[in-house]
Amino acid sequence: MQEADPTACTIAKVDQGRSLRLPSLQVTATLPDGRKVIAPLDLHPCVVGTSSDCDLVVPDSHISRRHCELTLTERGILLRDLGSKNGTLVRDIQVIEAWLSPGVPVTLGGTELIVAPAGDAAVVPLSSGESFGQALGRSLAMRVLFSKLERAAPTHETVLLLGESGTGKEVLAREVHAHSPRKDKPFVVLDCGAIAPNLVESELFGHVKGAFTGANAARAGLFEQVNGGTLFIDELGELPLDLQPKLLRAIENRQLRRLGSEQPVSFDARIVAATHRNLRARAQDGSFRADLYFRISVVEVQVPALRERKDDIPLFVERFLEGRTPPRTLADLPSGALPLLQAYDWPGNVRELRNTVARLLLFPEMVSEIFGAPAATVAKAEPARLDKLLELSLPQAREAVLEELERAYVTAKLTQHKGVIAHAADAMGVSRQLLHRLLDRYGLSAR
Repeated sequence: MQEADPTACTIAKVDQGRSLRLPSLQVTATLPDGRKVIAPLDLHPCVVGTSSDCDLVVPDSHISRRHCELTLTERGILLRDLGSKNGTLVRDIQVIEAWLSPGVPVTLGGTELIVAPAGDAAVVPLSSGESFGQALGRSLAMRVLFSKLERAAPTHETVLLLGESGTGKEVLAREVHAHSPRKDKPFVVLDCGAIAPNLVESELFGHVKGAFTGANAARAGLFEQVNGGTLFIDELGELPLDLQPKLLRAIENRQLRRLGSEQPVSFDARIVAATHRNLRARAQDGSFRADLYFRISVVEVQVPALRERKDDIPLFVERFLEGRTPPRTLADLPSGALPLLQAYDWPGNVRELRNTVARLLLFPEMVSEIFGAPAATVAKAEPARLDKLLELSLPQAREAVLEELERAYVTAKLTQHKGVIAHAADAMGVSRQLLHRLLDRYGLSAR
């Protein structure tokens, strides 16, 4: 395939910085048997692997669960290996991180990956501000996201927020409500990941007296309790499959039936949903109903992970410090803490950053332990190990040290909390789902 002009595959500000020129790109994976799978590449990085939560799911046994990541930037397309077992090769050269020209094949296991233009570039508006209510962001991805939500919030359309745990999806959902005509009505939350599956239906739709053992009185469900406001369905991807058609019918008809009743009840609720799952991929493999996905994703936005928008970290740090009692400033952090905060990848996202800032204020003398002090770690390393690090490029050396730190940190926290996932995750300031993914990545077990 002829290589495309690399400059045609970069994002750029236009119209005096009020809009963004976004090339139309797609990633095509050609499997060993000749089949092809395709995914778009836009402001959200495209993660490639065998896991159903990847953006491009590639069924190749020689590919890792999360094998590599493609990111569209102002400089071009950045390719990063994510610690795969069999490596990522560009023209038969194994790479950890590289700038990729369109049309240049990438080899993953027995699969060939190619990024190519898929149409004309689009111009998307940027928000003029660095916030959407309490949500912060000066990065291009967040300003595009804010622009979409600024237009969607005043309507009654359903909104789907996609993103990792801890990225602030509930904050955005609350701001959609606050910027809508329903702002004076209730904002009600249903967390599908925190309620036993057999209780979700009763929570949503309510029940009549005697509907099941223990139902001693009739109870209105969350749809009715919203009463003209907004229902935020968090972790929608965890909703049991057998309840999904009932939710779809309720949203379509704006009516429900309480458990144990045949009498329809009308309700008025705007739906905002969120999940860390890749619902499009799950709809394709049948683990999530495609009709519900298409109904719920009228306005779909991807909330970027904090590692994808490190320019936003100072904004968050200043906000967290201002919110302390008494208010604090950057000068109250240990010397050199802000560069360390910006260098870290934050697997727990904004939630983890908030907890880390709090720990730095309480225990400033522990900055080395909190971050693992990569520079000090390298300086104190045994000569043989230091020599190995010096053979690597700076990105490779940083990745190696941080992975070692992350593995040691997760192991220590699990030991400290006797292998109890919930307690360890809480102490780390991350979600249980993220901790499970870290255990899977490093081949660790909870007990």
